[in-house]
Amino acid sequence: DHVWIIHRSSATLNNGERGAELTPPTGECCAGAPPVLEFDATGNLVSSWGGPGEGYEWPSSNHGITVDYKGNVWIGGNGPGDSHILKFTRSGKFLAQYGRANVHRGPTDAEGISTYGGDSHDPRNFGRVAKIFVDPKENEAYVADGYLNKRVAVLDADTGQLKRYWGAYGNKPDDTNLGPYNPDAPPVPQFRNPVHCADLSNDNLLYVCDRVNNRIQVFQKDGKFVKEGFIARRSLGEGAVWDIAFSRDPQQTYIYLADGRNMKVHILRRDTLEELTSFGDGGRQPGQFFGVHSIAIDSKGNLYTTETYEGKRVQRFVYKGIGQVRRNQGVIWPKSGQ
Repeated sequence: DHVWIIHRSSATLNNGERGAELTPPTGECCAGAPPVLEFDATGNLVSSWGGPGEGYEWPSSNHGITVDYKGNVWIGGNGPGDSHILKFTRSGKFLAQYGRANVHRGPTDAEGISTYGGDSHDPRNFGRVAKIFVDPKENEAYVADGYLNKRVAVLDADTGQLKRYWGAYGNKPDDTNLGPYNPDAPPVPQFRNPVHCADLSNDNLLYVCDRVNNRIQVFQKDGKFVKEGFIARRSLGEGAVWDIAFSRDPQQTYIYLADGRNMKVHILRRDTLEELTSFGDGGRQPGQFFGVHSIAIDSKGNLYTTETYEGKRVQRFVYKGIGQVRRNQGVIWPKSGQ
């Protein structure tokens, strides 16, 4: 098992954190690492690469990293001009770019913010892709598209050709601005931005993170809607449904859900989307979170979480088996006697 990280390097560091790369340097520590980092299971850095290069357009704000069953590395981006996807080998050799940068940047308002509202029907470009999942059975890439568009897009994983796409409930996507989320209103018929994950289970169901709407929507591979579940439904702001990982048993009985708004990880039954328990709380100590953003699981069932904003770290949680727990565990480390 190797752990892959993508981050924004010096762009997210303040001058006190990157003194060694300033001109002149202000101290011996530190400098931003390359955007893509590969670690072994014990935390040793194995490789690092990424950033602008010949033949491709590096995202203005890279977002989401996936290593597929062939060993290819897929990268999205959620910056203003990020209307494309990149694919590399594990060692960082460029393989393909799907879409072009800056296609959907649009005009800016008085504060310099893009006013472009997305184009969820564009057959060649994307709208600030959050994450990609590659299905080894069909060699298809499921794209959570995204921070600007409001769709799931399915591509041929070799050619990047768009094969099908859909919005919430399997509807035709509609890029109309839905306004702020209202927990007391009926569920809206479209995704809100960002569409933050689209992960496929062993039994061929696609689970989509509709982050700001605080819901997971489940689909068949062809986009037929199956069901939905709401998590921390009264959460406002960035929303509660950021990323998911499936448990390692063959049935994938459980979903682990990263909730960056409420600073915790929820554990759900996959068949019913019922919450069983959660762990974590806001803070900087072990077992606490600040903007828990992404979550992944290794072959042994250990969990890995990343934190955005000022969190800036990875945490590893060791799988201890299944037992009785209280509904909301809070911070699970340290405990008495440990």
